[in-house]
Amino acid sequence: MWTFLKGIFSTKQPTAGNYDTSMKKFLIVGLGNIGSEYENTRHNIGFKVVDFLAASQNTQFETARLGAVAQYSIKGRNVILLKPRTYMNLSGKAVKYWLDKEKIPLEKFMAVTDDLNLPFGTFRIKTKGSDGGHNGLKDIQTQLNTTQYNRFRWGISNQFNPGSQVQYVLGEWSEEELQKLPERLKTASQAINTFVLAGITQAMNSYNGK
Repeated sequence: MWTFLKGIFSTKQPTAGNYDTSMKKFLIVGLGNIGSEYENTRHNIGFKVVDFLAASQNTQFETARLGAVAQYSIKGRNVILLKPRTYMNLSGKAVKYWLDKEKIPLEKFMAVTDDLNLPFGTFRIKTKGSDGGHNGLKDIQTQLNTTQYNRFRWGISNQFNPGSQVQYVLGEWSEEELQKLPERLKTASQAINTFVLAGITQAMNSYNGK
């Protein structure tokens, strides 16, 4: 574990003849709440996505500062996956810490979150926007002092009765949704790797609305 964390926390500066490795680092943050009672809720889809991505890359999460962290390399890019342990409403604290610690440019950062305004399993990748009433995005915006950061919104639909939004968001997936999750998680992972390898524009063009 120490070797793993040492590699992540390394602050070695580039020397003559070396390029700035921060330009090939990416931070993908899945938003969610810690605790078994939240594990399979709609609001925790951000955790679900990065868990699937880590498993597909044969890497595991380790406890680190303000969250759980995993990393993998793909075609010369180093991808850091983060699940904040600050609870949803304070997600920005963990995001800012890891961006600063790893010296990752904002354009190489993506937040993965749920979205009530999209049909189940539909993706919308954006480079900026409002928090849309999402407390995790709201705190990221506050901590980074900008609305211009990449976000991957996963549709959870709005099929709930008036006044029951909180129960719906913090509720568990239906049987029908559970059956569709594996395929959707695989496609979400492909979309994130497209962002890493080909850029945000290609990821938006290829996966928005799918």
